[in-house]
Amino acid sequence: MLIKIYGKSPLENETRYSPAECIGIEAKIISGDPDGDHISTTYVERQNLTMRMHIRRFTRLTNAFSKKLENHAAAIALHYMHYNFCKIHQTLRVTPAMAAGITDLVWDAEDVVRLLEGKEHGRMKSKTKSA
Repeated sequence: MLIKIYGKSPLENETRYSPAECIGIEAKIISGDPDGDHISTTYVERQNLTMRMHIRRFTRLTNAFSKKLENHAAAIALHYMHYNFCKIHQTLRVTPAMAAGITDLVWDAEDVVRLLEGKEHGRMKSKTKSA
């Protein structure tokens, strides 16, 4: 875990409002035996920014929100399906799912809907069997 220490910059003499500056970082190991030189929050912070930019519910100062937890979880799931299976990433030149060998084609919205319909169909079968 990285603990960022914020405070007034030693070079700053002005009293006008400005955000606090990060003046230090403390790395704290929570579990495992990681290499202390490589502890970073870069990937998590990048993923959080991507989610905030792509999902309207996560943008700041907005009135877009989910009234139900299920709707919020569904919005996040749709984001990750699109991000990993439908979107060709510039650096990879393929989707992350293709790069990982999970699929060999770029998915579109119809493929995602078919996957959901198949899951619902399986759920309906299990409900009729147990009844």
